[in-house]
Amino acid sequence: MKIVDVAAFRAKSGTVPPLRRLLMGVAVVLVSGVTLVAPAVLPSGATSIASAHADPCPAVQVVFARGTGEPDGTGRVGEAFVEALRPLVKGKSVAVYAVNYPATRDFLRAADGANDASLFVQNIATTCPDTQIVLGGYSQGAAVVDIITVADQPTLGFAQPMPANIADHVAAVAVFGNPSIRLLGGPLTTLSPLYGYKTIDLCNGADPVCSDGNDIPAHSLYVQAGLATQAAQFVADRINAPQAPISTLAGTTQG
Repeated sequence: MKIVDVAAFRAKSGTVPPLRRLLMGVAVVLVSGVTLVAPAVLPSGATSIASAHADPCPAVQVVFARGTGEPDGTGRVGEAFVEALRPLVKGKSVAVYAVNYPATRDFLRAADGANDASLFVQNIATTCPDTQIVLGGYSQGAAVVDIITVADQPTLGFAQPMPANIADHVAAVAVFGNPSIRLLGGPLTTLSPLYGYKTIDLCNGADPVCSDGNDIPAHSLYVQAGLATQAAQFVADRINAPQAPISTLAGTTQG
């Protein structure tokens, strides 16, 4: 199938609020024949983390939303990202919360993930104010992160906007294969005033979900391309030296 003319979609949806347009647009990308379902399964023996670590107030709390079609947990990209991050944070405890949402082809249900992630993050910020929160997501999961970091009011099923002061508790954001780059005309780094400067938004080469390219397999190769490791280093730099100026990377590609 040919890829839908995204420029035409943008023109038709020009008056639609950005977050509503994002959720509508993710479905457009799928209908175009670009599969958002991650075909790769977790390596043998690997396990998905479905809830927060037992430590009530970890030094670092990762909140990650998996991609479409992945089993419950953080998904393949999330697993690789956390594995790469742990040894880089100088012995700090790292807890992981897998965002609870369907991650199906019913893309408007991404709002369910946004509500779940928002409530979890707000709870951590309140009960564990010294914990450094890391937000992350892949593909549809990246759209979940877009919603909670961009929307400042309820929209299209999203009913739990995060107060502005929550951003003070978020050390870094890492998104992969983010449809906002293609559908909203920019990466999260430019869309979110509160979170953009602490975000790394990675697009793997000509991945059609986040670029105007047509390399469909690239959407499933973020781990192999080393982008989970690259994001982990960015996040670790912010965790280990949060006051240091960090270069914001947007739409980075790797062959």
